[in-house]
Parts: sequence; structure tokens; C-alpha cells
Amino acid sequence: MAKSIQIESSAQKKLDKQVGVNVRFITLVSIVVAFGGLMFGYDTAVISGAIGFLDQRFALSPSMSGWVVSSLLLGAAIGTAAGGYLSDRFGRKKTLILSGVLFGIGTIGSALPSSVSLLVLTRILGGIGVGMSVFISPLYIAETAPAHLRGRLGSMSQLAISIGQSAVFIVNYMIAQSSTVQWNVDVGWRWMFALGAIPAVVYVIFMPFVTETPRWLAANGKRKEALSVLNRINRDEEVSRKELEEIEVSIRQHKGTTFKDVFKKENKKALMVGVVIAFMTQWAGINAIMYYAPEIFKKSGASLGSSFLNTVFMGVVIVVFTFVGLYLMDKAGRRKLFLIGSLLMALALFLIGLSFKTDTSGTMVLVYTLFYLAFFMATVGPGMWVLLSEIFPTKIRGQAMAVSTISLWVGDYLVAHSFPVFLKEIGGMPTFWFFALGSFLMWLFTYKYVPETKNRSLEEIEQLFQAKL
Repeated sequence: MAKSIQIESSAQKKLDKQVGVNVRFITLVSIVVAFGGLMFGYDTAVISGAIGFLDQRFALSPSMSGWVVSSLLLGAAIGTAAGGYLSDRFGRKKTLILSGVLFGIGTIGSALPSSVSLLVLTRILGGIGVGMSVFISPLYIAETAPAHLRGRLGSMSQLAISIGQSAVFIVNYMIAQSSTVQWNVDVGWRWMFALGAIPAVVYVIFMPFVTETPRWLAANGKRKEALSVLNRINRDEEVSRKELEEIEVSIRQHKGTTFKDVFKKENKKALMVGVVIAFMTQWAGINAIMYYAPEIFKKSGASLGSSFLNTVFMGVVIVVFTFVGLYLMDKAGRRKLFLIGSLLMALALFLIGLSFKTDTSGTMVLVYTLFYLAFFMATVGPGMWVLLSEIFPTKIRGQAMAVSTISLWVGDYLVAHSFPVFLKEIGGMPTFWFFALGSFLMWLFTYKYVPETKNRSLEEIEQLFQAKL
């Protein structure tokens, strides 16, 4: 068995004493686990560079183009459903390792096919790995991080997604500009997919060195191991024992639960918030932009080269404002960020749509897209994963997060599959105004139903969501 990560320093011990936890340990573990989000980020953005060349290589119709893009999401839904059970049965850590293996096989397979059918099949396989990692990573962090750090550390999942997206935008641009259009149609897109194996290999190598979550260990009768992990987090045995007692009380209250219990009355409010928020983030159009960015820019009047260069600018904004989100998550709180972010996103989407009518060069579409991405990455993007990871009771958390994340994949699939058809048939303005409507409805839902969870323990949040709707 691999030794757990161990890093110490005198300066770090001083900081740990001030905040009461081993900050270095929990941060490093969170970084490794959140790296699974990088695989998702890579896969969401790689298709944006490849799809234009795939359209030519396989003579895809708009509907078939949407199917090639969205097939990953079918696999992601399967992976999320299976991951919910597997993570509760075998542990968060082992399931995350499996996700990296599946993603690696899928991304290599996506670079090799000679037909659309084989490409779709391998993207589904890679999607299963993505589906597992993208919801278990924030779940792991939520079950490990102290309450006062959970928002910031939980946001690392979004940061990893953002870094993956930004890296592949640069990779896509460099590959697309390295040779002729015909070479990209024949070979370039294969390299775009194949390089995704790198983060998968890194993930599988480092994941065995992290610990299992104390809440999963306690829920599965491994009290000694759970206390050991808590001692490494808290550096104070008394604090660790009290925290373990709180975890065990919560577990006993939900002992013997089954999947049906996810839908029980006492869990109704948390489940509604999780499912609706997950779906609404997709209705707000984020992944339509991620999957089809070069095609959107070309449709608005930009050249092929400019369209790929624009995605590099997108990548810079994504990473910079995800760091802003990391800072704001525990400062401003989840609810406030959702309320501010969803309104600003709706405004930006409205302006993107309007620019399709008023700007023939594509410049303003780029500008408003960058504003939209800044608002999303600083607020709703990291906020959603933090919220989903902390609103459910311990015993059903894995399965309830799976249900919520499947809702996300359903919304993502509908947007990804329909977007190229909408863009061709009704144009950019009504399409992006439809996304603006989704963002505004997310604001309304948040205002009415989403409470603030900042600086609350998971057990306190559980009690908060027991309140009537």
C-alpha cells in the first residue's frame, strides 16, 4: 500500500497552529483529488477544436455533429450513476483511480477510430471516467476539508476544470496552426484527443498516495482509520475525537439507508436544490460555448485562425477568474455569488445574442463571451460543485450527488446535442437569448430556495435543509 502524503515544515506548523488544522496536508490532498477535474476540463474543450475538422473528415450533419459532441455526456451520466454506488461501496479513493483509468483508455481510443461509430463509442467510454471523477472529486474534498476551508478547497475542482480547458485551448490552437487545414482534417484532430492521456496518467500515478475520507471510513466501520485521518487534518486528538463523534451521530441517524431514501421527505429540499441548480448551470449555456467556441466565432464573422486564437483568450480569462472564485467562495458565500453571478451572466448572454445582429466582425461576440466566462468562473462555476458536495446527509451523499450530477449531464447533453442545430436553423441571437433566460431563472430559484452554507459544518447544513420548503 502506498504511503500517504506527508509534508511538514516549521513555517507550516506555525500557520497550522493559528488555524487549527494541517493546512499543508489538506491542501495538497485536495489538489491531487481535484486534478480529476482537469480530465473533464480537457475533454469539454478538446472537442471545440476538433469538431470543425471532424465535420469535414466524416461529412457530419449538424445533428450528427451534436451527437459526436454529446456522446461523452451519455457516458458521463452512466459513470455518475455507477460512481455513486461504487464510491459508497468501495470508497471515494478507489473509484477516483478507476475513473482515471477509464478516461485514459477513452481518450486514446478517441484518437484512433476510422469511423464515427467508433469515435462515439470511445467518447462514451471516456465519459464514464469523467462522470465518476467530476462529482466524486468535490465529494471527497467536502468530506475531508474543515468547514472554514471547504469552500476554497472545494472550488479547486472548478480550478482544475478551468486549467484543463485553458491548456487544451492552447494545444488546439498550436495544432491547428501547425499545418494545413487538410492535415488537421486527416491527422490534427487525432493529436488533440491523444494528448488527453497525459492528465489521466498523472492522476492514476498520484491518487494512490492520498488517504480515504474520514466520513467514508467512519460510515464503513473503520473508526480507527477515520480517527487517524482526522488527526492528520486537525493536529489535535481532542478536536478529532469530537469531530468523529459528530460524524458517527450523523451516520447512526441514517443507518440502513438505501437509494430510495434519497427521495424521502426529509431530503426533498436538498435534492431539489441539487438537481435544479445542476441543470440550470447547463441551461445557462456554459458548455455550448466550451464545446463550440471556434464555430461560434466563425458564425459571428471571425476567420478560422482568429477563432482558434480567441479560445486562447478564453482560456486566460477562465483561469484568472477561477482564482477569483476561489477567493470569494468563503468570503462572500455561495448564495450571494449565485445571485450576483447568474444576473451578470444573463446580461452577458443577452449581449452576445444581440451582437450576432449588430456586429459582423465577431469582435463584440468575443468581448461579451469573455465577460460571461469571467462572471461564470468567479461565481456559479465553483459555487455549484461546492454546493452539491455539502448539502446532502453523509449516508446518502454519494448517491444524492450522483442524482444531481446526472441532472447536470442531462442538461449538458440537451445543450450539446441541440446547439449546432439551433445555431444553423434559428441563428445566434435567439439561441443565446434562450441561454440568458436559463440564467435568469437560476437567479429566481436561488433567491427563493438556496440558503447560505458558508462556514457551516456538514452536520449543520444537514439540519438546515431539514426545514420545510
